[in-house]
Amino acid sequence: MPVRRVRRKTVVGAVLVAAIAGTLGAAPVMASATADPGRHPAGGHDATQAAMDANVKAGVPGVLGRAQDARGAWSGSSGVADLTTDRPRRPADRFRIGSITKTFIATVVLQLEKEKKLGLDDTVDSWLPGVVEGHGHDGRAITVRQLLNHTSGIYNYTEDPAFQKKYLTKGFLEHRYDTLTPKQLVAVAMRHKPLFEPGSAWTYSNTNYVLAGMIVEKATGRSYASEIERRIIRPLGLRATTLPGTKASMPSPHGRAYGKLDTAPDAEIHDVTELNPSWGGAAGEMVSSAGDLNRFHRALLDGKLLPEGQLKKMLTTVPTGGEEPFARYGLGISPSKLSCGKEIWGHTGGIHGSISVAGVTRDGRHSAAFNLNGDWVGDVLLPMEGEFCGTLPEKPEKGEAKTFRKPWEPMTAGVRPADAR
Repeated sequence: MPVRRVRRKTVVGAVLVAAIAGTLGAAPVMASATADPGRHPAGGHDATQAAMDANVKAGVPGVLGRAQDARGAWSGSSGVADLTTDRPRRPADRFRIGSITKTFIATVVLQLEKEKKLGLDDTVDSWLPGVVEGHGHDGRAITVRQLLNHTSGIYNYTEDPAFQKKYLTKGFLEHRYDTLTPKQLVAVAMRHKPLFEPGSAWTYSNTNYVLAGMIVEKATGRSYASEIERRIIRPLGLRATTLPGTKASMPSPHGRAYGKLDTAPDAEIHDVTELNPSWGGAAGEMVSSAGDLNRFHRALLDGKLLPEGQLKKMLTTVPTGGEEPFARYGLGISPSKLSCGKEIWGHTGGIHGSISVAGVTRDGRHSAAFNLNGDWVGDVLLPMEGEFCGTLPEKPEKGEAKTFRKPWEPMTAGVRPADAR
């Protein structure tokens, strides 16, 4: 049946934003840009660097990025990693990747499907009996595929007002070290009615991926973290990529992460580097680097992690009801149509003080990943435009680069009302 986008009022985070709340907001507002048709974007990275600089001029403390194509790898940075010491951001710095975790989870699920250890059309209840029920939720009517492409209708636990008050606004300062189990996160969602009948519409829900992680554990007898490490991290040599679980500190090297836990323009900036990411779990707990994210996405689209049949299923999309560049969503990955017409496959990710994006061309040859270490302003897509389209910002002024609200941002700090479009 056709999938429609649910149009509804909701709350979203002040961080790069539609994040946790899972709304699809307005199109990105970027510093005025023009394309330079006289050169191929892969032939240089001036526009990429200019886009990173524009974010810093708009108020982001620091940006780092790395791109790779047939000509080799390039790394760049702008601004600082630490507002106290002014230490610059470095290419090897690790950062929290938020919802990009979902692409790793979906890859493991599809590997398990290939091994016939589970099926995409299995019901949630067949793996997790009695977990998805209450207030109209029915795990017997929801499939694993619908979890992965966000057509399940399951309520997004990060939209729960009490949850947001405790973890996404100033309550975070008191609760940043809390440990939350997957069952607790799902239980928050079950206190609400489902958003729609399974398969009839689309809306982003972090609960979907918490459940997917639980199913991986049931199907393998091991944690989703150990499966990601065994199946992806070790084979690809992703030495900067970790699943911290409940560990609040960041592995070195890393910069600081900064967030505003209030939507007021003059709100105080907090150091939010340390936090227990269990509240994100399989929906967004991972830590990585720009280099590792490039390696992962290139391997994924190049068929090194999934055979042709499973990769085809991953890249089969449903409409989100939104506009380009995020009009469709696959299984843990999305095609983004940039201003120059190029299509990049990847995901964005947001968590307190860290906004990231990673993407790769369909042939796996040109990839890029970027991170912003502030969550209240910035356009993380702007460097992607610079890298893949060769767009150059013109006279960026403070405030020109706006937060780009996307439905696949899972973690964020602060809340503000937004209209899902």
